[in-house]
Amino acid sequence: MKSIVLIALLAVLRFALAADAPSPPPGAEITPPRLSFVDGKVSFWRPGAEDWAPARVNTPLAEGDALYAGERANLEVQVGPRAFARAAEKTELGIVNIEPDFLQLKVTSGQASLDLRSVPAGHTVELDTPNAVFTIEHPGYYRVAVVDDATHFITRRGGRATVTLAQGTPQTVAASEEIVVRGTASPSVETYAAPQLDAWDRWNYARTDYEIEALSARYVSPGTYGAGVLDQYGSWRVVPSYGAVWIPQRVAPGWAPYTAGSWIWDPSYGWTWVDEAPWGWAPFHYGRWVVVNGYWAWAPGPVILRPVYAPALVAFFNLAADVSVRIGIGGPALGWVALGWGEPLRPWWGRPGFVGVPWWGGWGGPRVVNNIVIERTTVVNVNTLVYQHTRTPRAVVAVGEKQFGGGPVRGVRLAQARPQELAHIGDLHSVRPVAASRVPQRGGTVRPPANVVSRPVVATRAPREAPAQARVVAPPSRADASAPAPRPSFGEKGVERTRPSAPPRLEDMRRAPRVVPKAQEPRALPGRPANESLPRQAQARSKGRGVESQR
Repeated sequence: MKSIVLIALLAVLRFALAADAPSPPPGAEITPPRLSFVDGKVSFWRPGAEDWAPARVNTPLAEGDALYAGERANLEVQVGPRAFARAAEKTELGIVNIEPDFLQLKVTSGQASLDLRSVPAGHTVELDTPNAVFTIEHPGYYRVAVVDDATHFITRRGGRATVTLAQGTPQTVAASEEIVVRGTASPSVETYAAPQLDAWDRWNYARTDYEIEALSARYVSPGTYGAGVLDQYGSWRVVPSYGAVWIPQRVAPGWAPYTAGSWIWDPSYGWTWVDEAPWGWAPFHYGRWVVVNGYWAWAPGPVILRPVYAPALVAFFNLAADVSVRIGIGGPALGWVALGWGEPLRPWWGRPGFVGVPWWGGWGGPRVVNNIVIERTTVVNVNTLVYQHTRTPRAVVAVGEKQFGGGPVRGVRLAQARPQELAHIGDLHSVRPVAASRVPQRGGTVRPPANVVSRPVVATRAPREAPAQARVVAPPSRADASAPAPRPSFGEKGVERTRPSAPPRLEDMRRAPRVVPKAQEPRALPGRPANESLPRQAQARSKGRGVESQR
């Protein structure tokens, strides 16, 4: 009973603080799409990399990035708090443009889906294909299949869209319809009633339900990506000092945050942390890490209305020369440590005047400097900052400056660090990325066929990060989108007589859905829409039992 009362009082306090949450700087309102699920061989490409590389879950995606699902593979990208894009086998999904109110994707071959449980007012999702461009401004479920010279597009669950052909002709796609565009130079359009749900559709529904119905969602700010997977890999507790905290339960002995993963170069945010853990998104891009009774716990802090993504929540240091020699690095060394409760981040990305300045963007709790709570108007001397976890044994990680950003971290962890040995770094401009910095890991992987990569698409905007491979058409106006759609003739009374060849169904790939009952505990990830072979993620089981009171 006491635990319930404590949680209720905590919720009231959180939302009371939300009104005073700091505002993000211009551009910081964009949360990058998150690679949230991989099953099978999935490849990742970023402009500037040497080659396609194995994809890693929780990689933040940027303009120009592409993903390719190999044979019998699936992938999922979170594109909004309640919005997901997924691709089936032999499908390339590309990220073309990312803006605060506009997301542009492309599919050149294979089949993909957009499960958009919510679309904010004024926001647009564009899906480019070789035959037409589809503009979406309404919640719904959308499925596309590019087969030979035809594109099949299906709307469900009240979804509506606008299709624009290469000649710039727009047409409305109503709810529960299937539209087929054939040809590219002189495309033809056919419209049908949407077919029945199949295994791919049901798997998509189950995956989204899993993500948005998580227990963890009640403890994090609305709009925080990656909360769904926390249920499976840890448990929540309430402690007096920090409120609700999440404790990972499957970590190696002596583990500390930001010690197992990679630093990659993001074209928008610069150096960005990609953790190896399957749950490694929310705890490394939001909130703070604390130590409670000897164990590490992630504290999201008070709930705010508008969480702000950060590429990592750490403090960077240059290590003194004698320290780098003592720990066996020898040359110039770089170190970092996780931010503690209420501590400021010194951004290494963004506009002049923002870089290096103490910032609490997206943090709704108290501001803490050198273990003292300060007022919002207090001027912080960055040269006197001492971060809490520099005193935590083995929390500071150090690598040679030349090794930073060159693949998975193989750093040295300092048993004990002294403040005078750590020189604060206000920015990381001196550490330049190389080709290996573009991907979180390297190695052999499946590569998409050359004709899939180079195939042009129809689009309303040309890509900014790569040479244009698109036939750009005028974007449909809202008047065009609301106009009645012309219909092809199907014979007497407008009844269709024949259906075109349907896009490939995943039943033909020997797959069947695996839907987890909502009341089942612990919750398991919906696996592949597959045969008896389930992905590793679906075989895992959570040890957590909800929220406990820490005594």
